[in-house]
Amino acid sequence: MQTTDRTTTAVEPLVLPSDQDATGRTLGGREIELVTRAIQSGTLTSTKGSLVRSLEEEFARMMGAPFAFACSSGTAAIHAAISAIDPEPGDEIITTSITDMGALTPILYQAAIPVFADVDPRTLNVTAETIKPMISERTRAIIVTHLFGNPCEMDSILALAQAHGLPVIEDCAQAFLASCQGRTVGTLGAIGCFSLQQGKHITCGEGGMVVASDERLARRLFLFINKCYGYGDAAPDHYYLSLNSRMSEIQGAVALGQLEKLKASTETRRLRAAELTARIRGIPGIEPFPVPRGSCHVYWRYCLLVDPQVIPGGAVGLAAALKLRGISSAPRYIQKPAFQCEIFQRRRTFGNIIKYIKMGSSSNFGNMLSMTGARLFLPFLPMLPIQILLNNFLYDLSQIAIPSDSIDEEYLLKSRPWNVEGIHLVILSLAPASP
Repeated sequence: MQTTDRTTTAVEPLVLPSDQDATGRTLGGREIELVTRAIQSGTLTSTKGSLVRSLEEEFARMMGAPFAFACSSGTAAIHAAISAIDPEPGDEIITTSITDMGALTPILYQAAIPVFADVDPRTLNVTAETIKPMISERTRAIIVTHLFGNPCEMDSILALAQAHGLPVIEDCAQAFLASCQGRTVGTLGAIGCFSLQQGKHITCGEGGMVVASDERLARRLFLFINKCYGYGDAAPDHYYLSLNSRMSEIQGAVALGQLEKLKASTETRRLRAAELTARIRGIPGIEPFPVPRGSCHVYWRYCLLVDPQVIPGGAVGLAAALKLRGISSAPRYIQKPAFQCEIFQRRRTFGNIIKYIKMGSSSNFGNMLSMTGARLFLPFLPMLPIQILLNNFLYDLSQIAIPSDSIDEEYLLKSRPWNVEGIHLVILSLAPASP
């Protein structure tokens, strides 16, 4: 395809890697070897096996955290963290509305109230400035999400939290090995939570990790994951209410193999992102999301700000033009903010018991509500020639974009390859060609 071609004639869709199958994952011989070891041992529960324990030890070492525990999902990791904080019924936990529902429902399961803070309009992360107005006498904790692998501005958030005596839980599901001022995210707050779900930096299908430095919190994390049974205690018992959120030895085997590849995979993402950023710089109408000074972004997604005053139709028009050039896309990350979902709007929790979910007026979320229409979100996989992107995207954008008022949005969404929990992603992948 000639990069000087300025038509918008539809072409055959590009066959791009996907993190939903082998084309976009690093699963291979090492994982098979470890899974085989687990099966041959005949011990598939982590309470008796060794692979999950090895995963926890290696993960703690890599994160620079004294304690790490594996669990069944990223949602379970958040749930364990909230349980460790031990809120009283009706306590408030400040969080973001641009996140997966799995990071929110654990708040309700612990009988706490989610309080949604606004976000920075350029990074879509919560900040100290957006969190501060939401703090009340009932606030028990703050959850920050390092969205897309771009760290929140943690220095100011931690200073605010310390001033109010509040623990900070870091949701690092999309931010493996991201860092702030040289410190790995997940180790800055009281507890760090990670996801090993299919689409994350590394995967075992479903799984999660939690890290902590405080021994008391670590004890509560361990107990919550294990039905609150004191394995190893002199007189073990079930001490308080909790679930079985353990990871199996099979999952642990896959995760351990993946962990060995995490540093190399993350470095590839960062190098490719730097290359793309350099090529984008100076193109009118688009710019990448800013990275806080002193932070290291790990690019679970590569995100662009699109100026509709320069690019006809804004992100919608650009996405439509990309589709015509063979790349299915959708110009948004979420369909609507979490607080607009039915579970919150209709207070559907435990029958008619829980009627408290603290809601603010739409004026409290001006930055977040303006997020659609001006932002483009790009999946970022470590296995696709970057030239494919350059040939199909970095290409006189003002000429190929299509006015949004001429596009049926269903056209954009009809054939999207991913629709995970209502999250729609632009399909542009960057990475080296498979050998």
